[in-house]
Amino acid sequence: MKAFSKLSMRQQHMMRFMHAYTQKQGFPPSIREIGEECDIGSTSVVNYNLNKLVDAGYIERSGKVSRGLRIVGAIPGVTSARRVIGAVGPHRVALVGRIAAGEPISLPDDIGHHIEEDDYITVPPSLLGSYDASETFALTVRGDSMIDAMIKDGDIVILRRQNTAENGEMVAAWLPEDNETTLKHFYREDDGVRLQPANRDYEPIYVHPANCEIKGKVLSVMRSFH
Repeated sequence: MKAFSKLSMRQQHMMRFMHAYTQKQGFPPSIREIGEECDIGSTSVVNYNLNKLVDAGYIERSGKVSRGLRIVGAIPGVTSARRVIGAVGPHRVALVGRIAAGEPISLPDDIGHHIEEDDYITVPPSLLGSYDASETFALTVRGDSMIDAMIKDGDIVILRRQNTAENGEMVAAWLPEDNETTLKHFYREDDGVRLQPANRDYEPIYVHPANCEIKGKVLSVMRSFH
């Protein structure tokens, strides 16, 4: 293995960024994020340097999973540098759009349809619990109506595909008459359905059961650090 000091300054920067990013996020950065951090405008240049790090024995790469990087070489001054990045059973989950944690918003496509390769994200196994990745999907949160549930604008929610919910569960609810979707706590009441925000600044949404389709139940949240 080439000595860390023999790597270029750019490659050392990339190594430290990959480690710090994964420690915070729980999954590795994308090629674009590495480029932005290291002021590299070309993804081919990022790939070139990542391949140099592979050749030097510092990382391993997998083309079979999104963000498939793994640090295998020690970084001076960093403890636990051999932490696996996206390698211990990484799961690819479709990031299918955005969802409102506030007033309902439109969802461009039906959940799960028209997913491109770049729309998949790598999710740590712990965020899926006992569920298979094929049973799940992800949505980016817009708004702050669920902030008291520790979900804020820019976070990504991981959901299990299902069309039923128990009272109190957090769900992605599709309102077909309004052609809109929203993220709320679900409650079935005698006169209909209450979609309850977790922010006192927002009022509950009351809808007829025929105008409320459950698309998924929230399993976990991937935090935004912006």
